[in-house]
Order: sequence, then C-alpha cells, then structure tokens
Amino acid sequence: MPLDGGGAADALEEAPVFDERLFFPTQAAKSAPTAAKSAPANAEADYHGHRERLRNRYRDGGDAALADYEILELLLFRLIPRRDTKPIAKALLTRFGTLGGVFGAPVSLLKEVKGVGDAVALELKLVASVAQRMLKSELTGKPVLSSWKSLIDYCHTAMAHEAREQFRLLFLDKRNALIADEVQGLGTVDHTPVYPREVVKRALELSATAVILVHNHPSGDPTPSRADIDMTKTIIDTAKPLGITVHDHVIIGKNGHVSFRALRLI
Repeated sequence: MPLDGGGAADALEEAPVFDERLFFPTQAAKSAPTAAKSAPANAEADYHGHRERLRNRYRDGGDAALADYEILELLLFRLIPRRDTKPIAKALLTRFGTLGGVFGAPVSLLKEVKGVGDAVALELKLVASVAQRMLKSELTGKPVLSSWKSLIDYCHTAMAHEAREQFRLLFLDKRNALIADEVQGLGTVDHTPVYPREVVKRALELSATAVILVHNHPSGDPTPSRADIDMTKTIIDTAKPLGITVHDHVIIGKNGHVSFRALRLI
C-alpha cells in the first residue's frame, strides 16, 4: 500500500513536542512540597521527643536532675508550644545571670531577649509573683523574729533584682507578728527618699508596735552607706517616743544581705 505523504506530515505536526529541558524542573517542582512537609515534621518530632525526655527526667529526679536552663525550658514549653525553647532559655540566663535574675527582671528587659514577647514576659513575672506570695504566706501572722530565714528569703525574692532602690516597711504587732508589708518608696539606682514622719504615721495607723526597715541596693553590694546609717538613726529617734521599736534595718543585695542589728548599728 502506498504511503500517504500528506497524512504522515499532518501526524507529525499534531504530535506533542517533548522538550527534555522541562523534565528536571518539573520533577523538582513535584518533589518540593514533599520535602517541605517532611522537614517540619521531623523537626517537630525532634523537639516533642526532647520535651518528653525532659519531663521524664524531672518526674523521676526532681529539679536536682535538671540544669537551670532546663528548668526554664520546662516552663517555656507551654508558653511556646511549637518552637525549640532551649535557645530562649539559655539566652535569658546569659542576659540576666541566674534564675532569680530572670524572674526579677522587668518586663521591658525580658522582651529584649529574642523569642520573648508580651505573653512570655508576663508569665515569667507571674511565676515570680507566685514565689513571692508563697514566701510571704510563711510570714503572715507569725512571729517574724523567730522566722528570720523566711523573712530574708522573702525580701531577697521580692527585692534583690529590682533595677531601682525600693524601701519596704514590715509592720509588726506586740507579738512581733507581721501585720503589713508595704513599699514606702521607689527611688533611683542608688537612692530612695525616705520620710521618717511618714514611717511613724503609718505605724500608728496600723497600730503597729514595731517595724523592720528593708531596702535593696541594685548595685548588688549590700554594704550600708553613711546616708543609710543616718536615715536609720533618724527613724529610730522619731519612732521611740511614740512607743514604736525599730527592730532592724536590712539591706538586700543580689548576692547577700546586711543586718544593721548584726553589725551593731542599732
């Protein structure tokens, strides 16, 4: 049978032309979604596995089984559910030095750490507040002078990492039980204005018979200054004629505290 030259030509014109240059880009485009999906899935599996292992270590060994950054990680797990929180925990400790420094830092400084937003910063401050309330509950209504360690622990938690000086008054009844804990004034990094008459006036309003003065040194060094000593003497001299005793003046620093009574300054 003779070939129909015209028909063959028509068939060649209608057949799709295959360009091999399009093969590899097409394959890459098809495989890209699969790769994109598998990488996050693996990453998610990794940090979920890490979280479970860390929880198990804490469950079995308590806080002694974990480093400080791992304790922070555990806390951050529920605040940041879909990220690796280890770098954030380590960055917080690098910036603020200790767990106490992290929880004592103001919200504005916490938010300067990469990965810490409003929600995380506020949750960290909430933990600090819970710790303070817990320690304060050990003092309220109890003789403070026989619970001195608890008093120092509370004051250190509440004040040691404040960026500004804070002057706190602990008012006691005739049994030396705590009846009120108030911040009388906030100052600068190295000075707080204190008004002895206001201290005595507030003690009379609360029917307090004794008071303990507490303030912090943001520098970290609790050594009393000459101004601290003079101010304490003025408060004592103002309170004594009205039957109000100043039991002590405690200065809180990041790494310790100083008691005026222990130094025989009272």
